[in-house]
Order: sequence, then structure tokens, then C-alpha cells
Amino acid sequence: MNKKLHSNIRAICAQAIFNVLEDGQSLSTALTLSSHKIAEKDRALVQEICFGVMRVLPELNFYIHTLMSKVLTGKNRVLHYLLLVGIYQILYTRIPEHAAVGETVNAVNDLKKSALKGLVNGVLRAFLRQQASIQQKFIQDNKQQTSQTLHPSWLLNRLKQAYPQQWQNIINANNQKPPMWLRVNLNHYSVSEYQQLLAEQQIDSEAFADLPCAIRLLSPVNVTKLPYFAEGAVTVQDLSAQYAAYLLAPKNGEQILDMCAAPGGKTTHILEIAPKANLLAVDVDASRAKRIEENLARLKQVAEVKVGDGLTPEKWCSGRQFDRILLDSPCSATGVIRRHPDIKWLRRDSDIAQLTELQHAILTNIWSYLKTDGTLVYATCSILPDENKLQIERFLKENSNAQLVGDMKQFLPTAQGGDGFFYAVLKKSS
Repeated sequence: MNKKLHSNIRAICAQAIFNVLEDGQSLSTALTLSSHKIAEKDRALVQEICFGVMRVLPELNFYIHTLMSKVLTGKNRVLHYLLLVGIYQILYTRIPEHAAVGETVNAVNDLKKSALKGLVNGVLRAFLRQQASIQQKFIQDNKQQTSQTLHPSWLLNRLKQAYPQQWQNIINANNQKPPMWLRVNLNHYSVSEYQQLLAEQQIDSEAFADLPCAIRLLSPVNVTKLPYFAEGAVTVQDLSAQYAAYLLAPKNGEQILDMCAAPGGKTTHILEIAPKANLLAVDVDASRAKRIEENLARLKQVAEVKVGDGLTPEKWCSGRQFDRILLDSPCSATGVIRRHPDIKWLRRDSDIAQLTELQHAILTNIWSYLKTDGTLVYATCSILPDENKLQIERFLKENSNAQLVGDMKQFLPTAQGGDGFFYAVLKKSS
């Protein structure tokens, strides 16, 4: 067996969390870079711990700061994140307390901080002794909403302003583990047929009446357990994201651009609806663009994939004009926090103004590549009006040849429903 797979997974978790909160990596990137060290049987636990710590970070930090007189800094800072990992296991997993403490203390060796094993052991055992009182202290002392809601204050303020009646429901949904939604490839099976296949594998599911291809699993499973996943019968895709291709309404033979297309979920959905469309899928990130190709291959679909920047379409578009464009614009991702809880701690309030200008520039540049009478669907996984409703209102004022088709759609995250998504369908006149 590869010796690298013997690494203590608590050490791997602590280092990944360090890389996110100290170096600004996304959690997905941090885990990908660590993946060669993790045995297949341990992957689910690593994900559970890392995503869980990000979800309840202010609570865990409170406990550590209460138990320690001095904050760990400098070269020892990684042990602060190891303590987060240890306390998370005690509070939120079924791992026996002695095992959670023992494995976390052993991880100090892997992090090359053996001299501080006693410190880590002492803090974790103090937490076990004081758990009831310290949790009560957290509830009583933390009137600050960052701690109470597990969200940064800047984001809370924006949510309260935008959704005065709904902000509490939004943060409650954000703080839960996300549901697992599937998109059935209707070229292979109907939803009811695929539900029968799931039932034969003892996988319980519910269909969604408003979309013909959506199924929610009552309990998430590994994709390898999904019947005929490798053959393209089904794709994991959030409910709200599944609206994109239907709103685009692609037809066979049309020239279609999927802009900011990685990892390819919407690309493949477009081709399930219109298999003979001439589709160009573009993303600025070369490594993520490879994911588009992988998804196309699994579904045995054909599309042209290019690496390109929406700010400079002239470099990759070769003067082509499109009947339909799906612009899944770069955004704050505030609608998918439950899937990526590190967003709460990586995003800054100042990012929003920068993102809105980037979105506006891409939308303006891409618009000129849409044919007269063509359709553009503007989409984000944000719930902030600056990136959505206000962005489209600005664009309509500046472009007299752009008309809004129907109402803008703002989906908010709900506990067992879809993520937060925004859609606007625009038509181009002469």
C-alpha cells in the first residue's frame, strides 16, 4: 500500500482548513491537493469534518478561545485548526469521544509539532469536562449575530436588507447539509423508471412536480451507487440549477454558447434536450474545462470545448454568432453556501462591487455575439440583488435592443429544496 495513505486524516483536515482560512484557498482546492494522501475509505470522513468545521466555525472558535489563554500563532497556528477538528468530532459526529481525542492528539506528530501533544490533549480533555457549561456560555455570551447565525456580519446585513422577512430562513438553510438532487437523462429513463431502479437498490427518492427530470434522494449516496451513473443515465445537479437549460430552450441545429460552463452540468443538460445543437462550451479555467470534457464523455455527447475569457470573446469566438447563449456568470456564490461553507469566510463585502463590474463587462461583451431575435439566459448562484435584479435592470437601461422575457426568477435556498439561483431571460431585437 502507498505509505502516503497512512497519514493521519485529522492532520490532513487541519492542514486543509489552515490552507483555506490562512492562505485563501477554496476548500475544494485544498481537499483536491490533499487527495493523494487520503485512502478511499476515509474520503467521506475528511469531507464531513472539513465542511462541518467551515459550517460552524464561529462556535468552535469560541470554545477554543474560552479554553486557551493565548492564541496559537505563527508556525504553531495549524494546531488551532487541529483543535477545531477535534472539537467538531466530539460535537457533531458519532465518533466515540476517546477515539476523537486520541486520533486528534496523534495527528500532532504528522504535523511535526510533537512537543505540543500535551497542549492539544489538555485542551480537548478540558472541553470534554466543561462541555455542558461552555456550550451554555456560548449561547448566553454570544449576542453578536456572527456567532449566533454562523455568518459574517457583512453578509447578514446584506441579507437583512434584501430579504427582511426571509433572511432567517436563508441562514437556517445555509447552515444545514445540502440535499442531493439528481437530473435524470430522459433519453434513457423517465423519472418514475429511474426511481424504480433506485428503489431496487434501497435508495429512497422523491420526484419534483415542476421539473420533469428532477429527483431528490432522501439520504445522499456515493455516485458509484447510482444505477447506470457511469453510462450517463443520471447526473448530480441541484434542483435550481436544472432550470437553466429549460429557460434557454435549446433546439437541434442551433448555434449555442455555454459561457462559464465548467464543470459542465448545464452543458450536458442542454445536449440532453437538444442532442444535435452545435454547442460551444467555454470556461476561463483550463483545469475546470477538462471537467466539461469528462462529463461530455460520460454522457457520450459532442460539444466543442474551449478555454476562454468572457472579457475577451474576440480571442476565441472567431466572429461566430449564436442563437442562444447561457451566461452562468461569475458571482459571490452566496446561494450555494450550504454546499461550500468556506464561502462565508473567504468572501469580503468589497468583493461584491468588483464582481458586479466583472459580470456587467462579460454580459456586455458576450451580448454582441448573440444573433438578432436570439435568447440569452443570465444566471448566477447568488442571492444578492446587486448581482442579479439590479444587474439586469442596469443592462436593460444601457441596451435598447435587450428585452426581458417573463419575470426574473430569484430562487432562495430552502432546507429540502434547491440552492439560491437567479435567472433572467433576455431577447435581442434589431
